[in-house]
Amino acid sequence: MTKKVIATTDAPGAVGPYSQAIVSDGLVFCSGQVPLDPATGELVTGSITDETRRCFQNLNAVLTAAGATFDDVVKVTAFLTDMNDFAEFNEAYAEFFGDEPPARATVGVAALPKGARVEVECIARMS
Repeated sequence: MTKKVIATTDAPGAVGPYSQAIVSDGLVFCSGQVPLDPATGELVTGSITDETRRCFQNLNAVLTAAGATFDDVVKVTAFLTDMNDFAEFNEAYAEFFGDEPPARATVGVAALPKGARVEVECIARMS
């Protein structure tokens, strides 16, 4: 088994003892991204749409550093602190995937790191 740590300054650094992503045997396992601005380290505030877009911009930076794109993503897991945000989350989510989106689970949770309302993680398969 091969294992490579992925790290980029184009996405927020880990807020705990974990890597932004790990590449192993052709798969990219991206850690969850909350809507932190990588330049300031501050939580993006505004609508759930704005926060969701920031999560995906962060994931894009990590995927790019690993040599992958959203086209390579096969599984997404999203966490929302308020399931009433589900429809608005879906609208922003759809901006990042085409006609054949990956498999996905969306989980309602009590709280997320840094007080975020959304967190997204994904798994990609290298082309």
